[in-house]
Order: sequence, then structure tokens, then C-alpha cells
Amino acid sequence: MTDFFPQEHISISNKRTFGLCDATANSGNPAFLAEDNGNDWIAVVHNDRQEKISFVPIDNCIELLREDGKIDNRCDCCLFYNTTIIFVELKQKNEKKDRNWINKGEEQLRSTIFHFEQEEQSQAFNVKKAYIANSCKPHFRKTQIGRMQKFFKETGYSLRIESHIKNL
Repeated sequence: MTDFFPQEHISISNKRTFGLCDATANSGNPAFLAEDNGNDWIAVVHNDRQEKISFVPIDNCIELLREDGKIDNRCDCCLFYNTTIIFVELKQKNEKKDRNWINKGEEQLRSTIFHFEQEEQSQAFNVKKAYIANSCKPHFRKTQIGRMQKFFKETGYSLRIESHIKNL
């Protein structure tokens, strides 16, 4: 059994706007919630109703194992409140240098969601979302509508590819 909500790693914000940040590459440190210094934010959370949103880092924090015992792909973090859960993969990739960031992000989300859905904790949520947020490409990717529809059909989670997390 994997605990996706370890109390010692949960941060909470009810700010109208806050950010999600990732530690520097290969540092071994997990993603984190930030309420100040918007320059470092990879994803921006718009919490217009000022709900108490809980944040949990996943990558470099929660161990997800494949059947062979090796570490599986994981997304960076998740947000949750009431009956809503949002898994987030944070990217800082320029498309001209790395065209596979969407594929990699989707793979990380799918793996994390697969593991989460095996746990009883998943039953507490009926609104399920996933985001691939790229600070270098912050706007909604209309060319990815087919991918997003397929993702929903296969996982039950609505996928968005943009760096602004809205409509909480």
C-alpha cells in the first residue's frame, strides 16, 4: 500500500494565486508550493474561491515501484481539496530543444495515476484532473485535443497541457 498523502510532506495554501516549483534537475529534492517570487513558478494555481488546497510532492518523495521492484515514473506533485485531485507534471522545456516533453509528461502522469487508482484513497475523489505544465509554453495546446480525449477515455482524468491551473 502506498500512502499518497504523507502528513509530513503536505503543504496547504488558501491564497488566491500561488505557484508550483520544481527543484533543480537531478538534485533529488521534491517539487514545492510557493506563495512568493512568481518568477520561479512553473505552474500558476488560480484559487479564486480561496479554498484550502493541499499540495503533496510525489517525485523524490513517494516511492512507486514497478513489478520488477524498480522505481516507476512519477509526476512531480498533486493538489487536492474536497473531492478534487489534480496530478501535475512540471516541465521547463523549450520545444525546439526537446520535442518529447509532452510525451514524457503524459507517461509520468499515467504511471502515477495507475498507482494511485490501485489505492483505496482514490475512492475519495470524484473530480480527477491532470496537468502537464511547461513554463516555457504556458498556453493551452489546442493541437493536443485528441491526446487529451484519449487520456480521459483511458484514465478517467481530464488532461490539460498548460501552466495555469484554473477552475478549481
